[in-house]
Amino acid sequence: MQAIAVTPGKKSVGIIDQTEPRISSPTDVKLRMIEAGVCGTDKEICAFEYGTPPNGSDQLVIGHESLGEVVEVGPKVTRVKVGDLVVPMVRRPCPHDYCIACRSSRQDFCFTGDFTERGIKGRHGFMAQYVVDDEQYMNPVPTALRDVAVLVEPLTIAEKGLAQVWQVQQRLPWGCPGTQGKAASHCHRALVLGAGPVGLLGAMALVNSDFETYVYSRETAPNPKSILVESIGAHYISSAELTPEMLPKRIGNIDLVYEATGASNLSFEMMKYLGTNGIFVFTGVPGRKGPIEVDTDLMMRNLVLKNQVVIGTVNAGRDSFENSIRDVGTFTKRWPEAVKSLITGRYPMEAYSDLLLGRSGGIKNVITLN
Repeated sequence: MQAIAVTPGKKSVGIIDQTEPRISSPTDVKLRMIEAGVCGTDKEICAFEYGTPPNGSDQLVIGHESLGEVVEVGPKVTRVKVGDLVVPMVRRPCPHDYCIACRSSRQDFCFTGDFTERGIKGRHGFMAQYVVDDEQYMNPVPTALRDVAVLVEPLTIAEKGLAQVWQVQQRLPWGCPGTQGKAASHCHRALVLGAGPVGLLGAMALVNSDFETYVYSRETAPNPKSILVESIGAHYISSAELTPEMLPKRIGNIDLVYEATGASNLSFEMMKYLGTNGIFVFTGVPGRKGPIEVDTDLMMRNLVLKNQVVIGTVNAGRDSFENSIRDVGTFTKRWPEAVKSLITGRYPMEAYSDLLLGRSGGIKNVITLN
């Protein structure tokens, strides 16, 4: 079979031939991979900023946003059946008995750092024609979502972040006023930093959770992303027209900032303007650059005097995948054209160079594998 892989020792990227994997465990599932999304992580691995091949291999098959079809199952598999569409999870647990997170199937909170991740760290990824993995990492997807299911994995970032937001904000009276337990519309305001796939999917999740949602990005409106943002009932603001310090006057008290840029300068500047009782969610991982200046006194005063919280969110557990599958379905019913427009194009494996090494445009590019 063919796969797209990096060879860090030679700093090369290309299509390689691999032996087609076989089922070796009673709970194994074999997938015919249909497609894989291209994201910033894949591009950074292809730039050799990180990425670790499996033990004994010089190469790492990349890809972690994926959709596959079950073509074979082991004798003890009960979670999926042949013909099912599935989105596999990415992270696999560390081997240590004392890691309570991994032993509780919450390897997304691994304490040791010795986890592996398909397509990123220590395990081959999903940009291959076939994959074999254990059924516990399979998440069935309705056939009706076939055309957009590749968005499930990137949406899990927002799903995990929002789950933590709701848990953290139980610390204070944060419910919306209403009658007979029904929440009033838009009593919380959220600001999304960035209009890439993670930011736009996060904006959809926030609108769907009844936040008055603003997306802050560089391009001036109108542009395809601003049109998409407005079509889901959110508001688009260009950083070319409003500076961060001007945003509270435009938005009001900012209850939630959802960072989806990986730009530390912007993020820490925006932390100055997080509102009272606000929560700041980091999702981006910036590259290694020089130090930036941060007003730590102001940040500390705000955190203490305004009861603020800052959290980071990475990877996701089964609950986030299941919530993501549910919400992709909801988004498709609410905003069918907007969801469809998130996927810029689908390309054959042979187009890997432009997609992974070039400056391909659009929102979410997808590589078809079979």
